Amino acid sequence: MLNEERVILMTHLSSYESGEGKKNVRIGNYFRSDYIAIQILKSVISGTIAFGIIFALYIFYDFEVFMEDLYKIDLIAFAKSVLKNYAVFIVAYGLLTYIVCTYRYAKVKKSLKCYYHNLKKLGSLYGDGSARRQNARQ
Repeated sequence: MLNEERVILMTHLSSYESGEGKKNVRIGNYFRSDYIAIQILKSVISGTIAFGIIFALYIFYDFEVFMEDLYKIDLIAFAKSVLKNYAVFIVAYGLLTYIVCTYRYAKVKKSLKCYYHNLKKLGSLYGDGSARRQNARQ
């Protein structure tokens, strides 16, 4: 005989596993610090690429003017300015990544805690049913 509560719970668990559960389990397998460190490393790499592209676009926008002013500007001051802007950009981007990943990790852990609780509940529903059947047979 089918237990309606078990069917509903199994359907709910199955939809979670096939949907957002795949991603959540992958994230949940990491320690918090490891997950955040990996995400910050990836964001620093992608931020560096993005900064390089933006800087190249800035230079190529007025390339003729840049080439004319190249001999007039102080190259060391220009390089310091670019590196300062790069550092500010990367620190801000890394800090934003840290905040987002900390929130995301906490949300995933809460979701997985609910998922594991539902698995235990499903297991206890099966355990209770088999115990009742054994008592009925005796």
